[in-house]
Amino acid sequence: MILDEFELRFPGDHPNRKLVREYLAQTCESFINSGHADPKFLTEITSGEEQKLWASITEALVADQLSAHVFGARKKLGAGPDFLVMNGEQRVWIEVICPGPTDVPQDWLEVKFGTCVKFPYQEILLRWTSAIKAKVDQQIGSIDGKKIGYLKSGLTNPADAYVIAVNGCRLRNGPFPGILGISQFPFAAEAVYPIGPFAYQIDRTTCQIVSGGHQYQPFVTNKNGAKVPSDTFLDPRLAPISAIWALDLNGCSVLGNKEPRAVIHNVNAAVPLSIGFLPCDHEYLAVMKGEDLTISKYPLDNNSIMSGEDLDS
Repeated sequence: MILDEFELRFPGDHPNRKLVREYLAQTCESFINSGHADPKFLTEITSGEEQKLWASITEALVADQLSAHVFGARKKLGAGPDFLVMNGEQRVWIEVICPGPTDVPQDWLEVKFGTCVKFPYQEILLRWTSAIKAKVDQQIGSIDGKKIGYLKSGLTNPADAYVIAVNGCRLRNGPFPGILGISQFPFAAEAVYPIGPFAYQIDRTTCQIVSGGHQYQPFVTNKNGAKVPSDTFLDPRLAPISAIWALDLNGCSVLGNKEPRAVIHNVNAAVPLSIGFLPCDHEYLAVMKGEDLTISKYPLDNNSIMSGEDLDS
């Protein structure tokens, strides 16, 4: 049934296309057979709705990424976060989301070779901030109190780690995978830490570069002119969020294509996530020293930003 659905949704006779369809169908079927799939998984994947389709595919692909881990026992399948895995005695909840390409220009999503397109980094970053906020509210509830989070309802425990897994595959530049924003840090890092574009400060008299670094960017402006926070991991209210797991998964790894993954750790996490626990290419760690914020890629390197002062471009 799933393969039939994918043949309708992803038509084409090219061998590579067939191989990806078969891989996705097999991964989804294995997910169902594992007993970890939500009871409504099959209904949603065959619903005909694009958002439900990719949400379901993402859950199956994330489950496959977690296959080396021990899954914990939970009270009721389908209630609470998508996955519970064990890190020794530590319980780690993982909530999954695959944001749709709302407001992302079509010429970015559907590449025509031989043409140039503008990098719509703000539009893409807003999709990441929106996806993360939605899952933050799932865990700790909304600020206005209208939504009760998993913590208050008892579905998760304050002693548990909580990770938001965001699959950005629908925000790709055509077939090209990528999770890096304009700063060359992952979009997920730009969504929770105030990392802006890299800028140089130039002496107006000598025209020489005197300094350089990432701009301080605590918010991104949406199409309505509203300022959307992009420094939420500096907010102690988000202490129940351990990390963001940034992913770009759509099944093309079966062809040998790259599907980048990164983990962005919360500097204020009440329950930190162990380094190396989640499969990824890189992990990003933050350290606060007074008003200065340093973000380093693991293993540690020299990538950093300043939060105390802005840099003028």
